[in-house]
This record gives sequence, C-alpha cells and structure tokens, in this order.
Amino acid sequence: MHDLQEGDIVVIVAFDGWPEHLFEVDQIFDDSASGYSITGPLEGVYGEPGFEMILRVHSRADAR
Repeated sequence: MHDLQEGDIVVIVAFDGWPEHLFEVDQIFDDSASGYSITGPLEGVYGEPGFEMILRVHSRADAR
C-alpha cells in the first residue's frame, strides 16, 4: 500500500469484532497510515492501521 495519498479512502478489514469499514487517510508512514474511520461503529475515531489491515483503496483523493 505504498501508493496511498493523503485524502484517499480505504477499506479496513474486520478485526476484533469490529466490522469492515471506510477510513480516510491523513498521513502515510513506512508501515502504516493515520486518519479517521468514516463509517461504522468506529466513525470519527482516530487510528493508525498497518498496511496489512487495508483491504483496498475505495476512492482516490485526486478522483473526487
């Protein structure tokens, strides 16, 4: 997932009882991204998921 850009919307895998959800990327690091969940029960919650938690890119920042 090294082709992520700030503002991209990605799909985060279901984990620990939390469902799959959308996440908006604010920053990209060597092995993770930071940002906020934008759907589901974690909506509005900050997180730093590792790239292994990102299923796919839902939409690109430059395409919106």
